[in-house]
Amino acid sequence: PGDKIMEYEVRFYYNSNELENIISKLKSIKELKQKPRTYEKTIQYDHICKEYSFYNKEIDGRFRIRISKNENETISKLSWKRRLKDTTKGNVNSEEEKEVYIDNYEKFIYIVEQVMHFKLIESYERYRNIFENEEIEIALDEYPFGLALEIESKNNREETVIKWTKKLDLNIKDAYRLSWDDKYRELCINQGIEQYNIVSFDKKMPEVK
Repeated sequence: PGDKIMEYEVRFYYNSNELENIISKLKSIKELKQKPRTYEKTIQYDHICKEYSFYNKEIDGRFRIRISKNENETISKLSWKRRLKDTTKGNVNSEEEKEVYIDNYEKFIYIVEQVMHFKLIESYERYRNIFENEEIEIALDEYPFGLALEIESKNNREETVIKWTKKLDLNIKDAYRLSWDDKYRELCINQGIEQYNIVSFDKKMPEVK
């Protein structure tokens, strides 16, 4: 993961009731291998100095720690993800991404919060279902407010994403071009529901219609 620089992906959102239908559709594609359903918690931080804020328009990045757990393993990693000026220029999002595995996420969080004094901006939890082969990773994410179907190229080729979007009978023009937090914020505003910076399954949430 540390060598990964660019990624090409598209994302579609659905109501939570569509979970079984989408999983059945993905299972029916024999080219894809299913990985175990995984619980993920992601914590996002901002730089202590305003001029270096990851959230300003000049940088537009996300500094985050992610803990993933399933029946086989627990994995923790630090990732840096940044939207580029031409991220949404084409049909597929192109973004900068760097990832590093963490051996002990509790100690790492202590350093980030107590030593570096980075500010906790938000966190969210979800369940991730991955279907993949050598060229594509298709993730169906169960968020507290709905489902996100993410199609991401493994071979750093935009054409791969377009090919699999068509294979799933999806219109790439219907893809949501921003991140999960933009979608959550939009839903809260439109449905008049209180917005939290800690997004979890135990809170009242809006829903993708």
